[in-house]
Amino acid sequence: MFEPFMVNAWLAGTLVAVVSGAVGLFVVERHRAFAAHAIPNGAFAGAAGATLVGASSLLGLVVFAVAAALGVAALGRRRNDVVTALALVTMLALGAAFLAASGAYEPAIDALLFGEVLGVSRGEVVALALLVVGAGAVLVLVFRPLLYASLSEEVAAARGVAVRALDATFLVLVAITAALAVPVVGALLTFALTVGPPAAARTLARGPGRALALAAALSLACVWAAIASAYLSGWPIGFFVGAYAAVEYVAARAASAWREGRARP
Repeated sequence: MFEPFMVNAWLAGTLVAVVSGAVGLFVVERHRAFAAHAIPNGAFAGAAGATLVGASSLLGLVVFAVAAALGVAALGRRRNDVVTALALVTMLALGAAFLAASGAYEPAIDALLFGEVLGVSRGEVVALALLVVGAGAVLVLVFRPLLYASLSEEVAAARGVAVRALDATFLVLVAITAALAVPVVGALLTFALTVGPPAAARTLARGPGRALALAAALSLACVWAAIASAYLSGWPIGFFVGAYAAVEYVAARAASAWREGRARP
């Protein structure tokens, strides 16, 4: 589990977990779980397209995920669910077409859909680290206005916050997070990491600062446990991420109910 070839897996998993937990907290606060599910499919299509033309899969992930996010932000202001659903099916269709045209073999398809953390190279870890630093810097810059807008867009707009531009920026952050997570977790279960642990943290923690720290910690615990389980069992890491994320949320809800029960006279 701690052999030299596993170093890249632990590093990549750690980077993905921290940024997914932080960005995922606002996914939960802003009720954007559906977008967090649809955008990774744009990343999946980008990786498949990059395979077709012989380009970097990480570049394809970022470009297509950001394009999907900007499309949802531009067209989905009033009919957000409809536009998000159309983005979902369009990107899945493109991904399937790109894979069919490229003739990618089955293990490559499984890696895109369900994750293959053991296949992450040192160069990809460096690229992931640069993307995490960039996403973290943007999140720090927009943290306060994003918090205001998450609580009440009307109040945020009254205080001079450009709500539409902020929403587009946030969706780009979600897209970058998805692009980071797809090589590790897979396109189909990336949203589990950006929703499960942050939702558990939001249930348990009082205050945005504590919720942010707890979301990152729970996401990290989820990914580390999933890597260990995938190594020991040989099963896809995406399965374990989805299972552990669900367990964290259910446990958080149970703990919250128990705490509320004790607080009643």
